[in-house]
Amino acid sequence: MKKTHLAWIASLSLLASPLPAQHALAANEYGLPALGGASSAVSPTDEFRLGRAWLRQFRAQTTPWRDPITRHYVERVLHKLLPYSGLESEKLIVTLVASRTLNAFAVPGGVVGIHTGLFAYAPTEATFASVLAHELGHLSQHHFARQVEARNESQIPMLTALLTGVVLAASGGGGGLGAATVMGTQAAYAQRMLTYSRQYEREADDVGLDTLAQAGYDPHAMPKMFRILQNLASLQGFTPPEFLLTHPLTEARTSATEARADQLGKGRGAADDTTYDMIRARVLLAMNMSDPTAARNRLKENNPSPEALRYLDAMTHAVNHETDQALSSLDRMIRDHPDDSMLQNSAADVALDANRFQEALDRARTLLAVAPDNYPARMIEGRALLNLSPAKAYPVLKRLSEDQSEDPEVWSLLSEAAGRSGREAEGHLALAEQLQLTGRIDKGLSQLDIAERQARTEQNFVLASKIRDRRDAFKRYRHALDDF
Repeated sequence: MKKTHLAWIASLSLLASPLPAQHALAANEYGLPALGGASSAVSPTDEFRLGRAWLRQFRAQTTPWRDPITRHYVERVLHKLLPYSGLESEKLIVTLVASRTLNAFAVPGGVVGIHTGLFAYAPTEATFASVLAHELGHLSQHHFARQVEARNESQIPMLTALLTGVVLAASGGGGGLGAATVMGTQAAYAQRMLTYSRQYEREADDVGLDTLAQAGYDPHAMPKMFRILQNLASLQGFTPPEFLLTHPLTEARTSATEARADQLGKGRGAADDTTYDMIRARVLLAMNMSDPTAARNRLKENNPSPEALRYLDAMTHAVNHETDQALSSLDRMIRDHPDDSMLQNSAADVALDANRFQEALDRARTLLAVAPDNYPARMIEGRALLNLSPAKAYPVLKRLSEDQSEDPEVWSLLSEAAGRSGREAEGHLALAEQLQLTGRIDKGLSQLDIAERQARTEQNFVLASKIRDRRDAFKRYRHALDDF
């Protein structure tokens, strides 16, 4: 089998407007602290600094899922929820983890993590969104900082222990390794810090329910997801879903969310279940590469839309290197749904995987002509150009790096484009950025040294000055990482 370029396959193979006033319940009716009320002991600056340092550590210890199409979808769901979450000014970073486990998390600094296994177990967009809304509730209520403040010990080390616990729980890739690691000596303390109190869980539920309802989702999706988690826990016995290791769930809590959802009503149809079903098809196929029939059977358990089954068939053709059949099927779907950017990106991605670089570029640019900020299309454009003309790829990827400065994959592509187009100093600088974003600060600093020497050799003193500024920033990142 030839090597595939589809990142979503490669990584997994390693394993609207507010509601009417009568429906909107204010957070303080639930007895919650004011939204945005951070701990006095841990400042928002500390939260942000440690959260971003944690993300670098996390990337160094986990298997990422580099699928721009799925990440873009998750960002769209978060975009629906964010205005009602109390985090309107927060710039979120989505990180996808290639893991079959059902888990999600959010940490200070606006980092939202999703295990790909969540898609397999959440049957609808609303149930999936309910997990995200719950996590945003933890962020808006500053539960990390408040939990630290409640302890009579040094605040920053306590927050560090809490964030380290998230790394330990999530980096195992499965309940067994994650749980075993957390039960180590130092890690056991971090795990105790990681597990939220019942009060914090109820607060996150309340804020999450209100967020779901105001965003137009059916708030009953949250207790439905809780029932799914309870059923999984009963089936798995001593190895419950990882989400439950850090988010204890009781029958009383589930009943409380059901009662509150009844108060809030049914929502106004924000869910796009057809697109969600196609994302699920994408994930399930990647999880069942050796047996696509298993992916189809699992998808059919939840009565997916016919379009999702068509999409799964098309992507199965792509995985089997039947490119013409895959593109023919996707093009028929695009004709039926001309405004669906996911279908257009999927077709461009299939063409890229088949080394049809000009076709991939043309398809991506067709979408970019009407949606110039579409992230997956911009990534496909950059990858295609990298194979056709690195010199033309460089400015495209340079602009993308400015908009996606926290994306290590963008910097990796930019480094390659720079190196292959004679921009040696820029190439080392981009590689340094990729290294620091994945927790390898010292190696990044070494690349900055090479970049500065080359910039001076080229008498590019403006670039040399920029590199010096980045060196100071890298040292600050390293100082934050030293807390771990």
